[in-house]
Amino acid sequence: QVHLVESGGGLVQAGGSLRLSCATSGIMFSRYTVGWYRQAPGKSRELVARMGSGGTTTYGDSVRGRFIISRDNAKNTVYLQMNSLKPEDTAVYYCYAYFTIDVWGQGTQVTVSS
Repeated sequence: QVHLVESGGGLVQAGGSLRLSCATSGIMFSRYTVGWYRQAPGKSRELVARMGSGGTTTYGDSVRGRFIISRDNAKNTVYLQMNSLKPEDTAVYYCYAYFTIDVWGQGTQVTVSS
């Protein structure tokens, strides 16, 4: 029943923008902390952005000022607006939700060309 599905990934040129979406089901979405992590080949998973149930946000140092996380509780969906993309942003992006359990999406590929 618990399901997170990412969408919106793809190929974009450096300096461009993408908007990722994460549609959730099977959870009480408004109670969950939600966020985005990413992992590039040969690198460790890193935090991109996180938003608590009360709306507080945390951003990874490498994306702060460029990416914006938001959530729509009515639609049970979390978004990641990615601006000024760089080739080093290339990674698989994973949606994450936590309340009493951890829930992960399958990931969506973002590729930024130089």
